[in-house]
Amino acid sequence: MDKKSLTAVARQQLKLAATVTSGRSSQTIYGGHANSLRQTVVGLCSGQKLAEHDNSGEATLLVLSGTLTLHSGDNEWKGSAGDLLVVPKARHSVHAIDDVAFLLTVAK
Repeated sequence: MDKKSLTAVARQQLKLAATVTSGRSSQTIYGGHANSLRQTVVGLCSGQKLAEHDNSGEATLLVLSGTLTLHSGDNEWKGSAGDLLVVPKARHSVHAIDDVAFLLTVAK
């Protein structure tokens, strides 16, 4: 069994995001491209975003700290610490309202 502290990984990713011009950082903590399940902790600095992209399977965002908005077409969902958002099966983007860390879970 492998155990990870999501709180510690989130803190680390936010710290790394603050040091790069893109204002974002991520670490896959389980699975990967060769697996059907992948879990990645993403840190985004306030005002940064993940540009619009397609959803390649089922996906959720679990907000670990901070606040974000998930956009898809004319729809928008706000998420804060503890919120689980189901990513629509459509093009979407993520915007950091303030420094935010989230767990992205994707099943292909």
